[in-house]
Amino acid sequence: MTMRYVTFVFHIFTMKAVAYSIRAFEREFLAIANHKKHDITLISNRLSMETVPYAEGKQAVIVFTNDDVSQQVIGQLAKMGVKYIATRSTGTDHIDKDAAALHGMRIANVPSYSPQAIAEHAVALAMALNRHLIKADRHSHLFDFRNEELIGFNFYGKTAGLIGLGNTGKAAACIFSGLGCKVIAYDPFFPKDAQDVKSVTFSELLAAADIISLHLPLTNENKYLIDQNMLAQMKSGVMLINTSRGALIHTSDVLASLESGKIGYLGLDVYEHEQGLFFEDHENDQIKDTLLQQLLRHSNVLITPHQAYLTKEALQEIADQTINNLDIFSYYN
Repeated sequence: MTMRYVTFVFHIFTMKAVAYSIRAFEREFLAIANHKKHDITLISNRLSMETVPYAEGKQAVIVFTNDDVSQQVIGQLAKMGVKYIATRSTGTDHIDKDAAALHGMRIANVPSYSPQAIAEHAVALAMALNRHLIKADRHSHLFDFRNEELIGFNFYGKTAGLIGLGNTGKAAACIFSGLGCKVIAYDPFFPKDAQDVKSVTFSELLAAADIISLHLPLTNENKYLIDQNMLAQMKSGVMLINTSRGALIHTSDVLASLESGKIGYLGLDVYEHEQGLFFEDHENDQIKDTLLQQLLRHSNVLITPHQAYLTKEALQEIADQTINNLDIFSYYN
């Protein structure tokens, strides 16, 4: 009997797209991923009502976390014929998904990219805070080599509590476990493949953890997950690390807990009001974010500008998946 084989060919058509909020370091990774398949205009401006006209004649927009992809902006994009939104991030909380659905727009994200990059940065924040590395470096540059005010603690034997145990949470769990920490985690969908991690309730985690690290997406349900009520349940002097989304914590409540000594260490790679602030140079601004200034006055606070994803490996994975999303969009176009 003769066997017949059917081959399905996935045709990729050229998409016209504009990529907003592109940094110089992203260009090479996108070029490598694209191989000149799609016609992509790269601009450094963030998406807003003022920059919507750059999408004229485009089928897709490529955005990042601090772009304005609100109902109003999406409405304007739809009028210009844009059908697709690709975000160079895992989270999609910056996109008004109801507005996109109303206009028949398809949305694509980067489901996962180098979870180790985020996890390693979270632990780096924790290590730098604990051992006062920023202060020690500043003093050393002044040839002040005293050891006063540089006392830390051993991670070995401490309890690290992870809120969220997806790919990034599991990567963080491996590192904390390797440091000799007892690792506990809260996740409503606790993964079966999580090794050396004890599943606990949210309240149990808050009460037991010496270090709390957030590894979950932002949703309407968990906005301000960490507020004054949750902070009150934590250990005195707890270390709090957030490399996920700024609005997971109520920043003014955290500031109050810093000032009372409830929080002993705070490491943030994200900030509740970072849109229009992070990824740009605001050194010479006459008026600066007051809440952020108050946080930065504390020596036990370390803030980085949403850079946890910023490794060569992660950037290439983000670029590859972004181009793959355009490939898929072209199939529907």
